[in-house]
Amino acid sequence: MRTVILTDERGSPIGQEEIVKAHTGDGMLHKAFSVYVFRNARKQILIQRRSTKKMLWPHIWANTACSHPFENESPIEAGTRRLKQEMGITCSLKEAGDLVYRAEDPEGRGVEHEHVTLLVGDVDETIEVYSDVDEVEEWEWVDVEELQRNMKENPDLYAPWFHLGLPIVLKKAA
Repeated sequence: MRTVILTDERGSPIGQEEIVKAHTGDGMLHKAFSVYVFRNARKQILIQRRSTKKMLWPHIWANTACSHPFENESPIEAGTRRLKQEMGITCSLKEAGDLVYRAEDPEGRGVEHEHVTLLVGDVDETIEVYSDVDEVEEWEWVDVEELQRNMKENPDLYAPWFHLGLPIVLKKAA
């Protein structure tokens, strides 16, 4: 049984809960992380379209990788693990801030209520991406400015945590 780490609003652990239960009903606030990988002096970002197999926000564009840390796993350790699993790549990650949000899946499949640590990494153009088909439907490198325009013009194509996290990450990167 997969569990998530429940937290208070400050991100302090207060318990654990089974992952599906934490994402249903009103949702339970829990730890998460989101990874943002850039290349070309942070002019391009690697984004993914979530697999149709995902419980929440399937077939929606999101940041490079995201998930939940295991107990006693740092956000950077968790981000490194998940980046390798979802996209087949490794790179040095740094914390770039955090956020708390709650969003209901538009199709009524559940709720995200997360205390998210934002992680940033940089790679060069030689990196090869090998995505996990159970997690990622497709991926692409996109121009950051083009992505920002498209997110404003077509907000429903992108995950809510991506809308919230990208500006924080870009401000930190500036």
